[in-house]
Amino acid sequence: MISKPKLGRLLPAPRQAVTGHRLLFAAKTAVAAGLAWYLAPFMPGTAASYPYYAPLGVLVSMHPTVAASAKHGLQSLLGLALGIAMAFAVTTVTAPNVMAVAVVVGLGVVIGGLPRLGSASEWVPMAALFVLVLGYSNAQGFSFAYVLQMGMGVAVGFAVNWLVFPPLHLEGIDPAIDGHQRALSKQLRDMASAMTESWPPNHEEWASRSGELARTATAVRTAVQAAKLSAKANPRSHRRARRLPADLAGLRALERLTFHVQDITDVLASVIWEEDAGTVIPEGVPPNLADALEEVATAIRQWRHGDSEDIKNALEEARERVAALSETVTEAAAGHAPVNATASVAMSLRRIITVVSDAA
Repeated sequence: MISKPKLGRLLPAPRQAVTGHRLLFAAKTAVAAGLAWYLAPFMPGTAASYPYYAPLGVLVSMHPTVAASAKHGLQSLLGLALGIAMAFAVTTVTAPNVMAVAVVVGLGVVIGGLPRLGSASEWVPMAALFVLVLGYSNAQGFSFAYVLQMGMGVAVGFAVNWLVFPPLHLEGIDPAIDGHQRALSKQLRDMASAMTESWPPNHEEWASRSGELARTATAVRTAVQAAKLSAKANPRSHRRARRLPADLAGLRALERLTFHVQDITDVLASVIWEEDAGTVIPEGVPPNLADALEEVATAIRQWRHGDSEDIKNALEEARERVAALSETVTEAAAGHAPVNATASVAMSLRRIITVVSDAA
């Protein structure tokens, strides 16, 4: 009997397999394979005797984006051509035997390692082996049928993928960006709370959250790049992908924000837990530092969500708090207190404000 915790871990996998995009992709692949099988007997000459390679060509060319369909389909045909040429060379000197099979597979793997072959690398040894073993008695006819049926399948798969609701992955961008915005804002707020607690703070989860920030940043980058790739050669992109330039700009802004937030995290973690690092915050500075962190966190959260007036007010409040922090740092420096750590945080906060202001 499966325990509940194990069952809970297994359930997300079926849910990922039955998403709307996946089901549509499966339906399109099935239709394309059926259509290729229907057209296969109409191919000329000996090709009609090998109909099963047409659905295989469909599987080769069907990918989640139109551009990937064209790329992998053409690369696979290139691999077939290379493999067939190699098999022809071997069959001129020997019949299929242990040595011949070893040679074509070995050479196919070596040739497949050439740079920039992509999907072709997988098909070079496979095509060579098929021609050698299955088509040796009629290598020319078999090769012709193989390439023609695969080529027809690739063409059918690409046509179906391009004509029938070509995928345009835009819906994942906003959730990814929102999630990373929340993570950055929460990180600054948690550090603000730490500045007002007794030291060392009771809550220190924020100090080890760099990995989480990196993961949410990667999720944004993946979502934007997937949308960008899906827009290539996509007939729907002219109507719906005009937002991509703004999303790419947002991605660059988030990457800069992440860098500055992580820098602040490293500095404050060093201040609190690394006694011999020489990083300290002078007495009287933490309250101003907490206020500055809190207001900058609000500015990050308002970006892309608040109206222009709300964002303007949040940025202005953040600038005032950071200015107050800088004045406190100047006063502490005048009293010969060490202020390097606080000055570094203040500089990072000013840069965050600049990034949000430029991106708003």
